[in-house]
Amino acid sequence: MKNKPVNTDGAAVVSVSSVVGKKEYDGPLGEKFDVHDETDRFGQKTFELSESEMQREAMSLTLGKAGLSAADIGAVFAGDLLNQCVGSAYGLIEYDVPYFGLYGACSTAAEGLTLAAMLTSKGIYDRCMSVTSSHNASAERQYRNPLEYGGQRPPTAQWTVTGSGAYLVEGGYGKNSAEHSDGLSPMAYITEVMPGIVVQKGVTDLTNMGAAMAPAAVESLLGYFDSTGTGPDDFDLIITGDLGFEGTSILREILAVSGKDPGDRLTDCGMLIYDRYGQDVHSGGSGCGCSSVVLAAHFLPMLKSGELNDVLFLGTGAMSSPAATRQGQVIPGVAHLLRLMSPAAYERGAKR
Repeated sequence: MKNKPVNTDGAAVVSVSSVVGKKEYDGPLGEKFDVHDETDRFGQKTFELSESEMQREAMSLTLGKAGLSAADIGAVFAGDLLNQCVGSAYGLIEYDVPYFGLYGACSTAAEGLTLAAMLTSKGIYDRCMSVTSSHNASAERQYRNPLEYGGQRPPTAQWTVTGSGAYLVEGGYGKNSAEHSDGLSPMAYITEVMPGIVVQKGVTDLTNMGAAMAPAAVESLLGYFDSTGTGPDDFDLIITGDLGFEGTSILREILAVSGKDPGDRLTDCGMLIYDRYGQDVHSGGSGCGCSSVVLAAHFLPMLKSGELNDVLFLGTGAMSSPAATRQGQVIPGVAHLLRLMSPAAYERGAKR
């Protein structure tokens, strides 16, 4: 049985924060991020601890913006690229909140938001948080070579984002309830989610994550269109995160052949966060922090203001493992899909 959308009416994103490094701040979206560190260290001795500190700060900022404390949160879904998600565990250890560690590679933010929306929309928790991070130096050390090695990167390679995004998702919203009983106003409603299916098409190249993830994005998008009777023209944007330039090109070509040409409605977080040529990032950005900080700092404010009204967001992840890759195994991909609506569109009853 193919995956199908799950109705998550009543769930809304009410507070977000983004914490990034120097390269991200120097990129096209730099001024939109909440916090940046010129050293990428965030006051810590190691890159791994720096990643944990980014998560701690992102969660603290998000709670502060909402005027809430950890005691108000039912559960937190957190993940990163490090072995056993230690970046998340150490980063959030001071918060007395039920903790679920997730590994979805670059799709982790979407995975956390999916779980948060399902649980809050059904009233299991009043509020949940999704927190994710990645760090360029820690990711390179784990998956490829330490930065000091100075290895050459092919054109298909992506640059792991140093960043962390945190989201607060609250349930209990409905039509004509732009403000919740606790006084928080939605930035966007999560009206539907569709967890992804693991897909592989024979890609074994660790330096071409876009090619590994694109088939999963195709699977989720075409599955959603088929289940809902919609197509690209029904949405303001289809946002992927993060296929980069290589993966987006593959996705665009397959969708066109399938009769679902997205035209100028398709965009990607990995293509937006850096200046491709000015910052020498080859095929764009990647990592758990990439789509997380771009969605939080760039797209959600556009939904809140009504500049965007109805979008699909796909978190795409290459589920690679250094050990499996050394053994010649293929790299599976997954793409979790969320439908996000602006408060104005939702109040108008635009949900199909």
